[in-house]
Amino acid sequence: MQDRLRAQGFPHQVVNRSLSGETTFGGRQRFERVLRQVRPSLVVLALGANDALRGLSLAQTRQNLALIIEKSLQQKSSVILVGIRLPPNYGPTYDQQFQAVYQGLSKQYPVRLVPFMLEGFALDESFFQADRIHPNAKAQPLILDTLWPSIQSSLPSPSRP
Repeated sequence: MQDRLRAQGFPHQVVNRSLSGETTFGGRQRFERVLRQVRPSLVVLALGANDALRGLSLAQTRQNLALIIEKSLQQKSSVILVGIRLPPNYGPTYDQQFQAVYQGLSKQYPVRLVPFMLEGFALDESFFQADRIHPNAKAQPLILDTLWPSIQSSLPSPSRP
């Protein structure tokens, strides 16, 4: 992402504060400190998968994401909310309920929703680590391609010489 921002004339610095295995509660606990330290112009909020995989409350997941969104907006940060699709063994009903959390938040708050960052390759095992859940390095450019339109439209146009 940093390379693409730079190549397209955006002056922004990418700061990745994600933690593998993080739940929305953990993200919420850390977020205010990160927000004060970094003061981002854009927050890419891609949390919640671990909540679902652990069977945590959808209401609590929604509340945690909402708090992160609200804190971001209070700091004048734009927000891209990245939705999650669950593996088929979780069942279509739970997956629909989980997706509804993200859709509802995107209607409640002025955020951009990317419904599914693995769109177009989620079923191709060559893009995943051995656990078949986490994307590998080969998947990263595809994820960026999926997120890029929202990123680009969330940042002020770069000044060109």
